[in-house]
Amino acid sequence: MTTTHAREPRVHPVPILSLRPTQMTVGMREVKEKRKRWREHAKKKQSEMLGTHMIPVVHGPDERYYVVDHHHLGRALHDEGVKDVLVTVIGDLRMVEREAFWGVMDNKRWVYPYDAKGERRPFRDLPKSVADLKDDPYRSLAGELRRMGGFAKDTTPFSEFLWADFLRRQLSRKAVDANFDKALEKAMAAAKSKDAIYLPGWCGPADDD
Repeated sequence: MTTTHAREPRVHPVPILSLRPTQMTVGMREVKEKRKRWREHAKKKQSEMLGTHMIPVVHGPDERYYVVDHHHLGRALHDEGVKDVLVTVIGDLRMVEREAFWGVMDNKRWVYPYDAKGERRPFRDLPKSVADLKDDPYRSLAGELRRMGGFAKDTTPFSEFLWADFLRRQLSRKAVDANFDKALEKAMAAAKSKDAIYLPGWCGPADDD
């Protein structure tokens, strides 16, 4: 057995609801956008997409698959009535004792057990399926901010959640809920400031001197 990143696609479909999330929240605005784009495709195109958009997972000691990326896509497909998806195994932890599993996942940065307030929770509080993922508006804000060039896509695990936590300290939840576009403008200004320099993908203004 190996825990390398060699991807091993599963050619047989796996039920979406059998996949175990490794994060507690998603940005529901982003999920809705993915659902909208999915509906715009013809059935043939949808089938092709399901064949190419494989969900990366870790194979756990209980023979379950734990999603380590594309939670938004998984939730969107579930909400659109898709029952099965293809997965690609990026890590095999079946040999790890059940009690040690989440510690290993945490060490490898394959889990992000933080709630919609940005507070760390026990691993047992992680959702049991993508249907149970909660909304974090700041994650939606971070996702939209990246798409608008507020920061660069980065390989740092859960980088958009790190940005979401930064934005949580810059803007009130009330402001985000009341006017998302206005909140996005403020988020862009904050993202370009020196306060955000420690975040992955920061691309703030160049120094004049």
